[in-house]
Amino acid sequence: MDLAIDITRNTLIILHFVGLASLLGGFLVQIKSLKAKTAKILPAMVHGAWTMLATGLLLVGVAEYRVANGANFEVDHVKIAIKSVVLIVILVLVLINKKKPVVSSGVVASIGALSTANIVLAVVL
Repeated sequence: MDLAIDITRNTLIILHFVGLASLLGGFLVQIKSLKAKTAKILPAMVHGAWTMLATGLLLVGVAEYRVANGANFEVDHVKIAIKSVVLIVILVLVLINKKKPVVSSGVVASIGALSTANIVLAVVL
């Protein structure tokens, strides 16, 4: 059973990174457009945000399952809560602006900054 949980966890982590790459990559592609005031929300950003949310929640479930079955670590609920709030803000920004032909530079920059902040929170906390 531990092997199945480990495979599930590792698969979810990989998918979480893919979502992050999609979200942050979408932002990076738009950097040049920020100056020209032609930035937009790319579908990759939408899919990346949703992927990160879904895999993040599933990773918490896997961690809680492991703790319930005797794993010797604790789930950091504060870290998860902070990262979840940041990701929900990103998701709201993406969803509100995804159909607009042109998005304010501030919105796109905020998505990039919050995505980077989420990486920092994952590593530092």
